Amino acid sequence: MAKEELLEMRGKVVELLPNAMFRVELENGHEILGHTAGKMRKNRIRVLVGDEVLCELTPYDLTKGRITYRFMPGRGGPGQL
Repeated sequence: MAKEELLEMRGKVVELLPNAMFRVELENGHEILGHTAGKMRKNRIRVLVGDEVLCELTPYDLTKGRITYRFMPGRGGPGQL
């Protein structure tokens, strides 16, 4: 699958689940199950309840996603200077 096909949506972590899974409420009100991306695990970036995150979703299954970025309060997001 090409990366152009992925949907990126912003959301908020509402619940921590077993096996490094998270329940994320997206901006549009939908809830998905998300797991952290490999680079976030490798760099030990912690995701907690209440964190604003960026999720990648595939158009084939809109109930699961990958958490690719955790927004820090007072800082810009990915791609911003």
